[in-house]
Amino acid sequence: MDIGILLPTGNAQWDASDDPRELIDFARRAERSGFSSLFVNDSLISPRIEALTMLAALAPVTDAVTLGTAALLPFLRRPIQAAQSLASLDLLSGGRLVVTVGAGFPGRFGRPFYALSEVPWARRFDRLDETVSLWRALWAGAGSFQGEILQYADIPPATRPYSPGGPPVWLGGATPAALARTGRMYDGWLPYPPDPGDYATGLLDVRKAAADAGRAPEDVTAALFVTVRVDEDAEHGRRALDAYARASYGMPLEELEQIQAVVTGSGAQVREGLARYVAAGARHLVCRPAAVGLRALGDQMERIADLIPLLRAS
Repeated sequence: MDIGILLPTGNAQWDASDDPRELIDFARRAERSGFSSLFVNDSLISPRIEALTMLAALAPVTDAVTLGTAALLPFLRRPIQAAQSLASLDLLSGGRLVVTVGAGFPGRFGRPFYALSEVPWARRFDRLDETVSLWRALWAGAGSFQGEILQYADIPPATRPYSPGGPPVWLGGATPAALARTGRMYDGWLPYPPDPGDYATGLLDVRKAAADAGRAPEDVTAALFVTVRVDEDAEHGRRALDAYARASYGMPLEELEQIQAVVTGSGAQVREGLARYVAAGARHLVCRPAAVGLRALGDQMERIADLIPLLRAS
């Protein structure tokens, strides 16, 4: 059972007086508090510390925690350059990297990013899968790659990652097509369904797809991305969550919790809510603390950390 924390790398989560360099200490505190992984987001929605830059800063100042993306948007980067950066990160961290990838979403969460990146929106899922296949080929020492979308000949020797074959690559998403693709070719699954029942059903589909592809179903890590707010005052917690949802997504809490996993309440209630996902099969929880301001976020991180022994025991 792994329990990680999403670092607040976007300035929508900061107070005006916060110094982003404090994120280094935030990450160190998280590792000392018992979290087994540190994840960062990747987006153009609002100004934020670039994901791979943040992980590169964390690699030499942490010891054992997994360093991950949740989720990296590969279309924002040139495919071969991204493979080089990820291999370098895996080397610098001693093999502690996990790369969750996604293709973006319609509306303000995706299509405008493709235009800025000069990448076509059409066939975005095929492009994502081919990009991951290209990375794996380069990490294994291939000198060329011929896909339907990406073709490269005479590729110079690439940086080889610390981990044989490269870091694990997970997929975010819970559509039927995403479930099938996860089982077929990815090393892990990191969705955020609001209903634990939907998580259990999706995981069964992922494992069936893995078995149908001749893979061991248990080789696909079952992870969960979940927004968490620990607050003994239920009304205050809901207000704080609503402020967080509006600051981060420009939508009220009532809308956010219809599309993403959100768990709030007292420590006991949060533990119970997360335990439902554990019972549904989740084995790596990536918890996003819901607060605005690094001090308040640090307080939430410590409250979540208090639940780690109880969650692992469950």
